[in-house]
Amino acid sequence: MGFIALIVFIAVIIIWNVVVKRNMGEAMLLGFIATTLFGGLDALRLFWDGLIFASTYEVLYAAVAFVFMAYLIEKLELIHALLRILNSVVGKLPGGAAYMSTLGSAVLGALSGSNSANTAATGSITASWMIKSGWSRTHTATILAGNGGLGAALPPNSSMFIMLGFAPVAALVSEGDLYIALLIGGLYQVVYRFILVYILVRKNKIQAMPPDDIVPFREAVKQGWKSIFIFFGALIPIIMTIGPLANYLKSNPNIGPEAMDQISLITWIPILMMLISLTIGRKKASALDWSKFFKSAIPKFTTIGALMLFAVAASQVLAELGLAEDLTQITSVLAIPKWLMVLIVGVLVTLVAGPLSSTATLTAVGLVSFSALISVGVDPVVAVVAILAFSSTEGASPPASGSIFIASGLAGARPEKTFIPLILYYMLPIVGIGWLIGMGILPV
Repeated sequence: MGFIALIVFIAVIIIWNVVVKRNMGEAMLLGFIATTLFGGLDALRLFWDGLIFASTYEVLYAAVAFVFMAYLIEKLELIHALLRILNSVVGKLPGGAAYMSTLGSAVLGALSGSNSANTAATGSITASWMIKSGWSRTHTATILAGNGGLGAALPPNSSMFIMLGFAPVAALVSEGDLYIALLIGGLYQVVYRFILVYILVRKNKIQAMPPDDIVPFREAVKQGWKSIFIFFGALIPIIMTIGPLANYLKSNPNIGPEAMDQISLITWIPILMMLISLTIGRKKASALDWSKFFKSAIPKFTTIGALMLFAVAASQVLAELGLAEDLTQITSVLAIPKWLMVLIVGVLVTLVAGPLSSTATLTAVGLVSFSALISVGVDPVVAVVAILAFSSTEGASPPASGSIFIASGLAGARPEKTFIPLILYYMLPIVGIGWLIGMGILPV
């Protein structure tokens, strides 16, 4: 019953979002209702239990907080200061604009958690510079769209919260362990992208950026050094909960492990980042029309809020319907080897990520992918990181990726000309990285 409910859940989401072309919040609500109907006479109880579980789940509020945090940092214009510093470091290299796009996408990916937003933010600054330094418009759009996937590859991001929202995942994976593991997994993708840019620079004989487009490092730091402190909002909670300092605090009789265990990374990181951003951007903050700010901010997180609420509620209902037991029985009967199961999951997630966003993809197939991987012996944390790597192909998945059309618009390229390069340069290699992570060959 649990497995059949999952199939119906996925079908309702895809049909309502792709065929009917309505938003994911509505699709998730209908999918949630559909799963409760499999409870028969217990349908109303399952509906109520799912909503209660979701509305009291910490991850739901953290997801909304991160979306609000990203919007605040953007409005305080701290992103541009960071990008100027990065550009002053790599701009003098041949193909420096592409390196800067990659580095900037990694930084913004860790802040925004959105592929499309990532592409738009870095592309608005680097697209014209790349073209001016010799990149073709098609190559420019390809690199911008391919780098956009780092919004889902690096923590924190909405996809991470979707996975933590599933009850079976939350029971086996802590947010602290996942944060660090996903950071390592995301860095593999960053390194690959730098290698790819290096190869393309040599192949296309790209030159360095014009000196007039580069702010000297000292000047860039002088203008925007305060923006670097944003990252202390993430570093402080991590250092306090993981590593030598965390062990010392736990051993302190005046504090103890119980108190330290109450510190939640996904709660405190957005809070500290917002406080630091407001402090270092206080001049911009004082000039903001806060009434307009909040009105424009609300639509940013209403969809993710609804999506998360019903995704978490549906996962709880599916758990009560016995989904985990059903999947364990199915995989044991099929006797699929580990390497093949990881590959099957990678292909499944990547194909679904074609028409859907990474968050929608994981809402639809994240739970079944996780259950399939752990059924063949993949560590739960490793399983989540591998799944998130597969879903991060969304930015480079033709033909429906928003990142492709944003990048093509910024570069003045024809979107269809980027399809094959995106598949060859980004989609297939990233699936390979996800497979290597799932197999334990690339440690996280």
